[in-house]
Amino acid sequence: MTVETTALGAGDWANPLRDARDRRLPRIAGPSGLVIFGVTGDLSRKKLMPAVYDLANRGLLPPGFSLVGFARRDWEDQDFAQVVHDAVREHARTEFREEVWQQLSEGMRFVPGDFDDDEAFRQLRAAVEELNASRGTSGNFAFYLSVPPKFFPKVVQQLKKHGLADAPEGSWRRAVIEKPFGHDLASAIDLNEIVHEVFDPEQVFRIDHYLGKETVQNLLALRFANQMYEPIWNRSFVDHVQITMAEDIGIGGRAGYYDGIGAARDVIQNHLLQLMALTAMEEPIAFDAEALLTEKLKVLKSVRLPADLGAHTVRGQYTGAWQGGEKVVGYLEEDGIDPGSRTDTYAAVKLEIDNRRWAGVPFYLRTGKRLGRRVTEIAVVFQSAPHSPFDSTATEELGKNAIVIRVQPDEGMTVRFGSKVPGTSMEIRDVTMDFAYGESFTESSPEAYERLILDVLLGDANLFPRHQEVEESWKILDPIEEYWAKHGRPAQYPSGSWGPEEADEMLARDGRSWRRP
Repeated sequence: MTVETTALGAGDWANPLRDARDRRLPRIAGPSGLVIFGVTGDLSRKKLMPAVYDLANRGLLPPGFSLVGFARRDWEDQDFAQVVHDAVREHARTEFREEVWQQLSEGMRFVPGDFDDDEAFRQLRAAVEELNASRGTSGNFAFYLSVPPKFFPKVVQQLKKHGLADAPEGSWRRAVIEKPFGHDLASAIDLNEIVHEVFDPEQVFRIDHYLGKETVQNLLALRFANQMYEPIWNRSFVDHVQITMAEDIGIGGRAGYYDGIGAARDVIQNHLLQLMALTAMEEPIAFDAEALLTEKLKVLKSVRLPADLGAHTVRGQYTGAWQGGEKVVGYLEEDGIDPGSRTDTYAAVKLEIDNRRWAGVPFYLRTGKRLGRRVTEIAVVFQSAPHSPFDSTATEELGKNAIVIRVQPDEGMTVRFGSKVPGTSMEIRDVTMDFAYGESFTESSPEAYERLILDVLLGDANLFPRHQEVEESWKILDPIEEYWAKHGRPAQYPSGSWGPEEADEMLARDGRSWRRP
């Protein structure tokens, strides 16, 4: 029997009953705990706490797993447990089981205080040491900074000051940081330096929840586990690539965060450039963090901006209109927004990748709020057949072949190709073949945060952008933001539409059009 060895925090331990060939046994976190700063926020309530419960419910957390909340609330441990309970009941993906909840809730602690409150951090250290003794966490803790970026430096410095960043012998400490990672290249470099003064680069996990989605990971499987796609995944066959992330909601209550940031900084700099890098990269030598980083960096370093940013980038703001059967206000009328704001709620850019595989193939990236529907997809659109024996009337309804990877909401993939319409005449029209995760597998896809939190506890950095990627992405976006700051105002588009006319004109100049998802 082959024995697989897994690192469980304090030294290596070999499970004599485990066969490395058995794919049924999941990866299970070793003894560990999670500290969430900003535990009262929406992200924590809707995503993080339900994800922790779902992992426990699936048997992927150790029996002694501990959850510590840190926030400005006058709560006791049982108050915090009740908040988690309510969040789990409302937002968890898996069914609620009392026995799972009881075991999880025994390891919950709450520390009240501000980020500059030394006494609160002393209490946090005491809570961590108590959990090591009572729950057997072996000194392994991840610190999740679910807080605005301006608080990152203070929190990591407090962790260092109170000895929480230093792991005991044979244990680990890790920091998890939510985007945005700075608001331009200079601030990203400053932020990385501050964080790396306290935590080594391999201890820092930057969350991009898009990379936790099953479909994004399936993009790598699609490309590198199948022979049928690789021969055509290049400039000889691909006409262009469109990457879209559309939302059908406005800014909600995020005016304080969103105004001054905008769609390009919020989405293109991280999510869409990461999706582009995964779509365009060469095959890595292995499926590990270092090999993936190497190939993604090659793509990001090869990106070439358009010479005329005015013609090949577009920004917009949504205006009031009817959407989804209700009258919605425009961005400038939202609560807390300056009526003179030039913040973009829609952004579209054309990029090219200067390497042998992709030279001359444009990548069109777009994102926006209050668009037609909520969807994220990658569309690889192929060139037309070099010669057609059919007359033009037979193929007038035939578009270009495409492979569309749907990241959300209905995860899967569509292949679009031409087929003859039944009948006596020769008429060729687009048809699609569809693959949906929900129909092809008995197990439903886990939430992105489930996968990412588990990876943090396991120390698996495959799906987390490294600081080099963050900085290269800002190098791409900064010149665009600087151009926009000096030229005009955002174009207007009605809520419920697919963006401003200027974006359609941008593609029309290249003889192309946006896909309607």
